[in-house]
Amino acid sequence: MRRFFSYGPVDRDLHYHAPREELIDMAYTGLIGENPQKGGHYITVWAPRQCGKTWVMQRVNRKIKQSGQFTCGIFTIERGKKIKSEQSMVELFTEKLTEVFQVEFPKIKEFKEIPRLFTRSYFQAPVIMIIDEFDALKEEFISDFAAVFRDMFMTRSNEENKTSGEKTYLLHGLALVGVRSVLGIENKKGSPFNVQRSLHIPSLTHEEVTGMFRRYEQESSQKVDDEVIDRLFYETAGQPGLTCWFGELLTETYNRQKDKPLSRINFEEVYAAASYALPNNNILNIISKVKHSPYREWVLDLFKTGEKIDFKFDDTEIGYLYMNGVIDIEKEGLTGYYVRFFSPFVQKRLFNYFSNELFDYLGRLVEPFEKLDHVIDETGINIRGLMQCYNRYLDKNRDWLLRDAPRRKDLRIYEAVFHFNLYMYLFQFLKSWGGKVYPEFPTGNGKVDLIIRYKDRVYGLELKSFTHEAAYKDALSQAAGYGKKLGLEKISLVFFVEDIDEKTRKKYEKDFTAKETGVTVETMFITTAS
Repeated sequence: MRRFFSYGPVDRDLHYHAPREELIDMAYTGLIGENPQKGGHYITVWAPRQCGKTWVMQRVNRKIKQSGQFTCGIFTIERGKKIKSEQSMVELFTEKLTEVFQVEFPKIKEFKEIPRLFTRSYFQAPVIMIIDEFDALKEEFISDFAAVFRDMFMTRSNEENKTSGEKTYLLHGLALVGVRSVLGIENKKGSPFNVQRSLHIPSLTHEEVTGMFRRYEQESSQKVDDEVIDRLFYETAGQPGLTCWFGELLTETYNRQKDKPLSRINFEEVYAAASYALPNNNILNIISKVKHSPYREWVLDLFKTGEKIDFKFDDTEIGYLYMNGVIDIEKEGLTGYYVRFFSPFVQKRLFNYFSNELFDYLGRLVEPFEKLDHVIDETGINIRGLMQCYNRYLDKNRDWLLRDAPRRKDLRIYEAVFHFNLYMYLFQFLKSWGGKVYPEFPTGNGKVDLIIRYKDRVYGLELKSFTHEAAYKDALSQAAGYGKKLGLEKISLVFFVEDIDEKTRKKYEKDFTAKETGVTVETMFITTAS
């Protein structure tokens, strides 16, 4: 039987996959053109890593060859990323052409000589060429190739009275495949390749993910609960690499009872392992993209719980993070476009990364012999008492704890830093009592909720930064709604604020019971300034 596979292009005979026929047809038509006799198109194919770009274009290559109208080939040029000289780059390109098309080409030394390789001296039929990992090349080589390809395209376009096979250059269609849209994102000189069409490879749909698991059920005779598929799709947002990785963990690595259905319990075990214990190249790559400025600060700012960030593709940081699978677009209404994390799982892994990086050492959490019976005992947790305990810890250790914390341009510490710190504090504090804390991100924006499990009880903490009274009232209603969703009678709304006097604290630190849900919201404030 087949298996789930996330380590490169899938084999349809060996691996579960989504057919994606409509997408393949779109790329196929894009390359051969609406009227192939008049010529095809030069296109860029892009998506974040492990989204199936190579597999889709392999299928397109096969379909074009089956048509019998074109000479078609696909190759990767990733090896060229370390090449520094023009001659070496051109030699590698010619070597790849020879390897794929089985034609002996002359040795050339300059980019300007490339067009003559696509003449009737070497090809008898119009050529369609697919270059994978094209954006791995140095920017100057990307621009040089683009200029050559554009020149050939324009020459062909000017020969209106000739069929595609009669034109001077036989490069009928071209696909440049990469993580970014290749031409323009980081090219400060501007793109010389303004003749291309762009094809984005989207993530899998819920229907496509469901289809893969239904085929697994047929071949294995093991049922997969709908709840598992729904949760997997929610956590990964259909990203192909992550979807298939979770599929592998569920059906192989952690599948100990194959005679029983895969249930929510199985998914929880897999999700915990994927979140804390297992490496994943996709996630490691994403983390590598946000470790350094300016992307580090940008992502930290995205973790704020207040207003949304407008999505603008021509913003350099936004474009880069979007292309590398860190963020995605959230559409609101007809004209609103906002930034959101690519998926809850990506957001969780980034939250874990920054929490550990910034607060791998917390020092002493409570004072020796400090009585905690009003905070935690065998019957449960007093969340208000626990937050007071944390606030005392923060007050006492703030100077060294936050000395090197990242700061915004106004020198204020990023809001998310306090969320990371509270999470790590609770993680360490509860561990000694046998309790656990989990971050959750219900909106995909900066909103953070912490779920505590202790003695078979669940506690919900919604984290906010206090801005003004209207937002405070909205937060009460939102927290009550979230508490209802969790099935809780009470939920805690924790506000971070620089300072608050006792009179104001008494005014706002009151329990609120929502009439619609009956959920009680207990509010509390944590002061962040010394």
